[in-house]
Amino acid sequence: MIPSEFEYHAPHSVAEAITLLTQYPEEARLLAGGHSLLPMMKLRFAEPAHLIDINGIKELKGISEQGNVIRIGAMTTESELIDSALLNEKCPLIPAVARLIADPQVRNRGTIGGDIVHGDPGNDHPAVMLALDARFILQGPEGERTVPANGFFLGTYSVGMAADEILTAILVPVFASSTGYGFNKLKRKTGDFATAASSVVVQLQGESCADIRIALTNAGPCAFRAEAAEDLLKGQVITDALIEQAAQKVMAACEPDEDLRGDAEYKTHMSAEMARRSIRDALTKAKG
Repeated sequence: MIPSEFEYHAPHSVAEAITLLTQYPEEARLLAGGHSLLPMMKLRFAEPAHLIDINGIKELKGISEQGNVIRIGAMTTESELIDSALLNEKCPLIPAVARLIADPQVRNRGTIGGDIVHGDPGNDHPAVMLALDARFILQGPEGERTVPANGFFLGTYSVGMAADEILTAILVPVFASSTGYGFNKLKRKTGDFATAASSVVVQLQGESCADIRIALTNAGPCAFRAEAAEDLLKGQVITDALIEQAAQKVMAACEPDEDLRGDAEYKTHMSAEMARRSIRDALTKAKG
């Protein structure tokens, strides 16, 4: 189908884009990579009267280290995440996940910020951001604010960002010593959305688990952390028996919708299996 009529805008700065969002509060949509918005427009599921293309805003791009934090511009593409020497060295979970998203054509255009703010429970980056304990920099008419990833995802296609705000950057901690990660994704074919997936980051102190974050994809209305499972493992020497107990708590937290990838029971069990594998992978990496 053909999209409904719209006016196209191409701002060159974040301030200019925010001015446009303020000017057309109910009628404007931001265009990043476009892989979610444009198909919705063609099907008339989305009919913005004003399309604000932010691809020309240079300040939204780039990856840099600032102390013990890595700053990723929201318009950084999946391919740029994969190719980043800094991320591969100091936060390798992000490029590892990006390699499994779609295909090279999509990765060359799709952006990390667009994936995050779209709020699709099947997108990969939201759960990764939860596992990394990331923070998001949002900018609007009143200035900047920084919000944690945990609590940002509110429901299906719903995030904690106002209509006149823009996600400008993502802040992720540099991996400390004795930190490991795991990411496992069940999918029907290479590059597909997850039937179920789990992202895990663990930090060890000696043999004990000092901290762990277990995040799930497509296991509920939005990405979320399995906090009961995390609490079970923190402070413990993680054994196979404890991993199995944690997997049971993961299943108890799941509320997936039935779709073409599986019914709720299947997706719940697969979420637990992905969590088991990711915990084991994270422990192996943390032990070096």
